[in-house]
Amino acid sequence: MPTPTRRVAVVGLGPIGRKVVEALDQGIDGLTLAAISVQDPSKHGDFLARLKRPPVVLPIDELHTSADIVIECAPSKLVRSIVIPVVSRGKTAIVLSVGALLENEDLIALARQNGGQIVVPTGALIGLDAVTAAAEGSIQSVRMVTRKPLNGLAGAPYLVENNIDIAGITEPLKIFEGTARDAAKGFPANLNVAVALSLAGVGPDRTTLQIWADPRVTRNVHRVEVESDSARFSMTIENIPSENPKTGRITALSVIAYLRKQGSALRVGT
Repeated sequence: MPTPTRRVAVVGLGPIGRKVVEALDQGIDGLTLAAISVQDPSKHGDFLARLKRPPVVLPIDELHTSADIVIECAPSKLVRSIVIPVVSRGKTAIVLSVGALLENEDLIALARQNGGQIVVPTGALIGLDAVTAAAEGSIQSVRMVTRKPLNGLAGAPYLVENNIDIAGITEPLKIFEGTARDAAKGFPANLNVAVALSLAGVGPDRTTLQIWADPRVTRNVHRVEVESDSARFSMTIENIPSENPKTGRITALSVIAYLRKQGSALRVGT
């Protein structure tokens, strides 16, 4: 018996949102692109006109009327307004600005109460399946070291508030050491990977993080080390930045891979 088609809406048409919209427009089994929401639709007219089936453009608070799944590819300040109408009606919100969930933890309870779901895709980090599995036992520690090109960190609130100037550095500089929760506040556009890691494992207050501004790297480099009662493992990934230097290209592909799993006869991974 064929799976009913589920309707998808996308909020934001930056590098990630456009890639996801294009994939949906080209066709993903069991899904259809139903709507988008953007601040200024006129800026995206040419892009939308190239789609085979241009979706309707709706304000954020109306997306739930046209979609079963809403994908947030927008500034973190919009996460709450995107998620509430969706999960309160028992639908699914895919959240990429994961750090915002730490300041809006009541959204998880809201989803639970109404049969909704908040999905955090793997994004720019490998090994979340392994961390999730290890968390079914006991994890002693999770440590992450991130190295980023200078333009990927420019303007981060933590740097501004602490008067840290990285513009002229010629050697790697450690600019932060602390918890994933504090990193999410200080680097809201950069460290969604750390928050996703913390939610998969031991939480944002026990997941520790170093951030390095590194003029020698051209990719976003993340190394994770985990100690648990079931395994000791480490993993490193070097993500090629998208048109937005704060975001890796693989982030959009991770969302698309998740969407393809929904209608797949074979599903690999937790």
